[in-house]
Amino acid sequence: MNVVILQGCLSSPPSTRTLPSGDTLVTFEVTTRPPDGPAESVPVAWPDAPRRAAALPAGAAVVVTGRVRRRFFRAGGATASRTEVVADAVLPVRQASRVAAAVERTLARVEVAPAEP
Repeated sequence: MNVVILQGCLSSPPSTRTLPSGDTLVTFEVTTRPPDGPAESVPVAWPDAPRRAAALPAGAAVVVTGRVRRRFFRAGGATASRTEVVADAVLPVRQASRVAAAVERTLARVEVAPAEP
């Protein structure tokens, strides 16, 4: 099962680009602050994001639901890779009911094995 729920702040404004297929992709970095360690920056890609995604300001507190993906590409004549979160939803933390619904949808995808006797 590949499920991600991430809470943090946008470290910079989102970047929007149009892919050769005509699809749009919004990318940004989310900075998380674990209680027991240093801040971590997580790259997020949001395919077919709504227009409002590009208006999220740097520093906005958000919750991201989605999955982890590692993609490979050619760069400078060598193969490189990038691990990122592919977002299903990105919501401002202050929208508590929408965040709760997105988290519930994500958790519903998790298959829990029954406990062994």
